[in-house]
Amino acid sequence: MASKRTVGKQSAKLDGHQQVVEFLKQLEHPLKAEIEEVRSIVLQAKEGITEQIKWNAPSFCFQNEDRVTFNLQGKGFFRLVFHCGAKKKAQATAGRLFQDSTGLLEWVADDRAIIKFTDRNDVEAKKDRLAEVVVRWLEVTS
Repeated sequence: MASKRTVGKQSAKLDGHQQVVEFLKQLEHPLKAEIEEVRSIVLQAKEGITEQIKWNAPSFCFQNEDRVTFNLQGKGFFRLVFHCGAKKKAQATAGRLFQDSTGLLEWVADDRAIIKFTDRNDVEAKKDRLAEVVVRWLEVTS
């Protein structure tokens, strides 16, 4: 459900990007700057990525399907969850969706993986490989 904001007596629905901007303005998290940096990396990884709020966190969509979502529940860390959207699709092959040459993904299922971030140095060290994983995930799940 989209967030709403009141302008005078009119209420306007926020688009996905505006939802995320408002969410981040209100966010109190010790790694807020790092979260914003990872958000920027993901949005720049591939043309056509959009964002919205899903599961009470920023989520990235490709071709109108959620594919990567923040998990901000940790203390001293946060995660990116790589998934196949709300509706599971049949996989053509058994096993993991692809071989992760970056070594960043921690597979929690054959079609679901996470990347954990702990601080600014961790984000910086994973920056280029993160963009590569995002592009590969979108290619395989679209």
